[in-house]
This record gives sequence, C-alpha cells and structure tokens, in this order.
Amino acid sequence: MGLIVQKYGGTSVANLERIRNVAHRVIRTHNQGHDVVAIVSAMSGVTDSLIALAREINESPDKRELDALLATGEQTTATLLAMMLTSMGSPAQSLMGFQVQVRTDQCFGNARIQDIRVDRVRSLLSDHSIVVVAGFQGCDAEGNITTLGRGGSDTSAVAIAAALTADACDIYTDVTGVFTADPNVVSKARKIDRISYEEMLEMSSIGAKVLQIRSVEFAMKYNVPVHVRSSFSEEEGTMVVNEDNGMERVVVSAVTMNKSDARITLRKVPDSPGIAAKIFTPIAAAGISVDMIIQNTRASGKTDLTFTVPKADYKVALAIEKQVAKEIEAEDVFGDENIAKISVTGVGMRSHPGVAARMFACLAREGINIMMISTSEIRISCLIEQKYAELGVQALHTEFGLDAA
Repeated sequence: MGLIVQKYGGTSVANLERIRNVAHRVIRTHNQGHDVVAIVSAMSGVTDSLIALAREINESPDKRELDALLATGEQTTATLLAMMLTSMGSPAQSLMGFQVQVRTDQCFGNARIQDIRVDRVRSLLSDHSIVVVAGFQGCDAEGNITTLGRGGSDTSAVAIAAALTADACDIYTDVTGVFTADPNVVSKARKIDRISYEEMLEMSSIGAKVLQIRSVEFAMKYNVPVHVRSSFSEEEGTMVVNEDNGMERVVVSAVTMNKSDARITLRKVPDSPGIAAKIFTPIAAAGISVDMIIQNTRASGKTDLTFTVPKADYKVALAIEKQVAKEIEAEDVFGDENIAKISVTGVGMRSHPGVAARMFACLAREGINIMMISTSEIRISCLIEQKYAELGVQALHTEFGLDAA
C-alpha cells in the first residue's frame, strides 16, 4: 500500500462521461489499498471561455478578480468528481487550494507556491476518504485566491505529492508519455520509457508541453517520481526520475521545437558599461522573460544586440525597446515573430563531443540558416525561420538515430 497522487488534465475531465472514467480509475487505485489524492484541472475549454467572458467586460481585467474567476473552473471539476466518486460508493471530499493551504506569493496569474500545509488532507486520508483537490490555485497571505499560471495543475500535483511524501505522482493527460519528438510532426517519434529530471526540465523550458516546467522543478528538488501517462489507455507511460546507471545512454534523447517566441534587435548600440542593463531592466520591470541573447561588436565600436521574448509579450517589449533606443541613442529597433527554436536534449551530450557540429551540419544540408544559438550542458538550441521548423525537427530526429524502426 502507498500514497498515490493522480493529476487529471482538462481533456481527461472534459465532460461527465470522462469524469466518470476518471472516477473508475481513481477507485481502482483506491481498491488496491492505496491512499489516493486526485488533482484536477478545469474541464477542457473552460478556462479560455472564462477569460473571454472577463474580456467582454474589460480587455485588461483586474488580475485579482480574474484569478478568483478562473479558479472556479477547477472548483467545478473537483466537486463533480467528488460527487461522482461518492455516487459510485467511494467516500470522497473535494478541497479548494485555500482549504489545502497552498500558500503562494501575491503574483496574480502566475503565483509561486511558498508553502503547503496538508494536515486536512492527511486527516481525510486517515478516514479512508479519497481527496479531490482543485489544481492550479492557492491563496496568498491575505487570503486572496491566486492561480499558478498555465499548466499550473501539474505544479499543484507535484507540490502536494512532495508535501505528502507520496510514493508516486501520476500525471494523466491525452498522450501516452514523453516522446522523442512531437508525434504530430515526426511520424517515427518513439515513446521514452525513462527520462531524467534534468532532461525533462530542459525539454519543458524549450517547448515540450507534456509537463509544466515548475512541476519538474518541484519533482527534481523533492525527488518525486513522476509517471506521465494517458487517461484514455492502460499503457505504461514515461517515468521522470533521477538520472541513474540503468538509463539508456543515448547522445540525444529528444528533439523539440517552440514557435511561441519572437526576437527583437537593437542596431548600433553604444558599446559602453551599463548599456545592457538599460536595455534589459525595463523588460524585467514589465515582467517579461528574456531567453536567447546574442551581441555582435562592429568595427565602429557599436554593437548589435538581439534577444528573444515570448510572442505574447512581443508588442509590449518592442514598444519598451523603442523608447530605450532613443535614450541610449541606438540607430534602430526591429523585430520578427516568424521564428522558431529547435533544440536537441540529452544527458549523453556530457560525454559525447561533436553534437553541436552534427546539429549544424544537418541543418545546413537542409538549407536551414541558423540565426542564434544557445546551449546548456545537456541541450543545444538554434533559432531558425519558422517555416523550416518541422523540416528541421524531422532531419535532426533522423540524424541522431531517434527514428522508430
């Protein structure tokens, strides 16, 4: 017997029939002798419809009120699942984020978890109840409802699993696991049986949408085994765990792509101390994340500086930099939204030189020009024109021997 945390995404609970299927799965686990905590997302499409409703009133709704509104999506799912479980003969109780005491900071819309007090959950489990928790939400020190950002239910699940010292955290979604590439782009993509936290963290940060990046950070920090699997089949999924000697030592584990960034370039920027701070401080103050950065020095003593931001923040960032350019006397500012980032990731890259050369040569053979490059110990990313993204991923998948037989 153990303690199992199960998280069900929006497609898994999209309607009452699917909620009934989830209830059967939860009950089956409970009947095996396990304590079960189910974390649920809003029903598919509900969060977007709530945002649309809010924007009919105000294009930029108050963030505190928006969080209170969006949290009702998960509240609806949690109560429906608890009702379904009870009607099927398994005692269950739903809890909202504030009832579990998921304490967060006050960053509405993208709050970060600071503490979780799971006494109430443990009490219910000791009474042999199934506990259903509304994911994606918590509360700040003043009792305001907060939300954790897109994919936040993954973070809720892993954080609660860590707080409960759960034996496992099963993330149920609409895919059967983590693949070597997006199967919709690469027909020969293979499911990965085991992947390290580090690899999953890199993949989540560069476009893989299987797990929310903060959930992987929690899993890695607290050593929570995460099982990514489908709620629509009994097939075993992908285990996300600490790197161990039993893992397959492939050079590259996966190829990913991300079309959600845009790039901004400032031309002929003065090359003097403090200029970079003047460029990036206003961006940070606006809450905009910067990813790739490249600087080219001209013979004239001026530099060109290019960086990428999320496409959703592109217009705001571009307007900020146009003002900055005037202040620092840069010659011009321009941007491009038609870009994509393709990446190769693998712990085997630590001990295998030449991965970058193979990646660049492969893209060159396909006539794909590289605009920017960034690296980590186990990941190489290239910025290219968006129209070549699928071709690049397919070519790299074959190059590094990831195609299924």
